[in-house]
Amino acid sequence: MLGQRRKLILIAVMNLQQLFVMCLFLITLITTVSSLTQEQENDRITALPGQPAVEFSQFSGYVTVHKKHGRGLFYWLTEAVNPQDKPLVLWLNGVFYITEEFLSFIWLLCERPGCSSIAYGASEEIGPFRIHKNASSLYLNKYSWNLEANILFLESPAGVGFSYTNTSTELRNSGDKRTARDALKFLKEWMTRFPQYKNRDFYISGESYAGHYVPQLAKKIHNYNKNHPGSFINLKGFIVGNAVTDNQYDNIGTVDYWWSHSIISDTAYKSIKSSCNFKSTKYTEKCDNAIDYAWNNEFGEIDQYSIYTPSCNKSSVNVTSTRLKNSLMRRRVSGYDPCIEKNAEKYFNRPEVQQAMHANNTGIAYKWTACSDELLENWKDSQFSMLPTYKKLIAAGYRIWVFSGDTDSVVPVTATRMSLSHLDLTVKTPWYPWYSKGQVAGWTEVYEGLTFATVRGAGHEVPLFQPKRAFLLFQRFLAGKNLPKS
Repeated sequence: MLGQRRKLILIAVMNLQQLFVMCLFLITLITTVSSLTQEQENDRITALPGQPAVEFSQFSGYVTVHKKHGRGLFYWLTEAVNPQDKPLVLWLNGVFYITEEFLSFIWLLCERPGCSSIAYGASEEIGPFRIHKNASSLYLNKYSWNLEANILFLESPAGVGFSYTNTSTELRNSGDKRTARDALKFLKEWMTRFPQYKNRDFYISGESYAGHYVPQLAKKIHNYNKNHPGSFINLKGFIVGNAVTDNQYDNIGTVDYWWSHSIISDTAYKSIKSSCNFKSTKYTEKCDNAIDYAWNNEFGEIDQYSIYTPSCNKSSVNVTSTRLKNSLMRRRVSGYDPCIEKNAEKYFNRPEVQQAMHANNTGIAYKWTACSDELLENWKDSQFSMLPTYKKLIAAGYRIWVFSGDTDSVVPVTATRMSLSHLDLTVKTPWYPWYSKGQVAGWTEVYEGLTFATVRGAGHEVPLFQPKRAFLLFQRFLAGKNLPKS
């Protein structure tokens, strides 16, 4: 009896010891989490002005990517409702747009970035909110991609949107290489601030000139992981839409699209094809003249990013800058509201919005704009072809999807198909129509290492024109499943 009592006392003591150790562990954990999340709390968005009630958390702020030169990149994280169960997806915009100075194939050959992921990706395409015309309130996007993942929008490179550099000359010598380096630096620093995402499944996404940004960053991460196994970024793959891929094949495919969609005449088509050497980095005067003629005399006042929807009328745009004065020659969003871009420019210039987002805290000496003229006109290095990068990443086994809205004439479906065809990939699942709600949503073909899909009736910004189809595409990409055949 006495022995049994001693045994019970011993068990009780052991339980108390275990309880004590557990309490110490919990105290340590709480202290650690508290110290780690203080920066997160500083970046927390309580609510945006005019925002409807939501069940997910938002964070935004700056990450310094170069202390000496004072380069800071601005981000906006819109978490999923249950963020711990969802992957992390980085969205990059690279929408390049057309200026009077590039009324020839130079604008295709020297595709340039300079547009904001917050203006486009977050506010018009995949983000949780849309901006009302009066720019005083927001409404929900029922096809927001943060229903499936934690979405991290990055304004990149420095000089785009709220991202900045204190070394003004950097706005005149930016390029692909620095942009990729800064984006990798951003991710490493950001994941230190948000350690809960360090080992999370990670994907990169974007559109247009992000056809450079996304695979270039993926390659940077791939090389970084090989050399720094202790600081692993858990990259699983990437998905890009209407992506600038290869200058030679993109240009050929673009001219073919113009002609096959009756935008230019047989005469102009033959003149361009016979005058222009698409392999060259410079075009002759004869080539320029052929392009200029088609552009000035045959295109008409259409939205080249969505050829079947209304363009933004000059009179409906506030022409207060060089970029807006040339609105018909530059990026204009079309769709149900062809002038939707100006809603973002009004909203994100409101002081109370910037305060809520912890933005512009360095006092940027210019208004927030959707795109940067200075970056556009001074981009220094642009990789001629992304195909070698694709080959390396395919060989490494990443999940890679490329999609294309079929009413875009700037980076058209024919351009993307022609570029990808030169990867010479083996077909796994032959070309077939895919469906959404009983309707053909596009066409797709699955290769060894890459999936290509078109989105029917979508322009350059696929999620803007076909949000439901884009959402289904995104769901299938994350799940690693082919698009539905019925």
